[in-house]
Amino acid sequence: MISKNKARFIISLQNKKVREEEGLFVIEGDKLVKEFMSARVPIKTLLAKKEFISALPASLKECVDETEDVTYDELKRVSSLKTPHNAMAVVHIPRRIMVSEDLLDELCVALDFIQDPGNLGTIIRAAAWFGLKNIVCSKECVDVYNPKVIQATMGAILHVNVYYSDLKLFTRLANEKNIPVFGTLLDGESIYRQKLGSRGIILLGNESKGISDELMPYITHKIMIPGVTRAKPGIESLNAGMAASVVFSEFLRQNCNLQY
Repeated sequence: MISKNKARFIISLQNKKVREEEGLFVIEGDKLVKEFMSARVPIKTLLAKKEFISALPASLKECVDETEDVTYDELKRVSSLKTPHNAMAVVHIPRRIMVSEDLLDELCVALDFIQDPGNLGTIIRAAAWFGLKNIVCSKECVDVYNPKVIQATMGAILHVNVYYSDLKLFTRLANEKNIPVFGTLLDGESIYRQKLGSRGIILLGNESKGISDELMPYITHKIMIPGVTRAKPGIESLNAGMAASVVFSEFLRQNCNLQY
């Protein structure tokens, strides 16, 4: 049975400030919890129904500091989901140091002011699928450890490094090193007519406002995804997650000899 104090603490981790102070975040769902355990990610607390815990192989339990046997009602009380699963876990936030020069040696993604948790999660999932290992978010982007982001990644967060940094400094450094910055813009050139290299920054902008004015001078290649029709009600553009998938796919297609 979970104590009231622990329940309050787990609920508090839905708040970004608390997550940052504690260095912890929450994952939910049988599949996601098992994937984190299989990847040997350090887990502070596993909260799960008795049946879930008893079915776990001993090897998976080695990465768990403490296990709480809880009922469905207890899970529902601390869950951020309307319909909780059989398990959730409190996980240590990985401590990563961003080395810009290393990221610029390959293809990476930069996200400017992405606000929707679902979009960020989808972009992370797409990046993992198409072999992109690093994403640099502007400091205004939604927090990657927001529960809704984690759910939307469907476990892909295990395969992509996400950093937060000043994109103006990052794209300026790319310019200084003659490394291309591919900006996704409605007035860009068709992505299918451009030569896309194996190094550079793929820059995606805010869901409604696009790429910030302060970053525009650092874009070296303006790219866009052509459609059969343009600017009709209801289909003015693709959302950020959909656009990212198309762009990542074309980069991979043109650089299919890359070893991911």
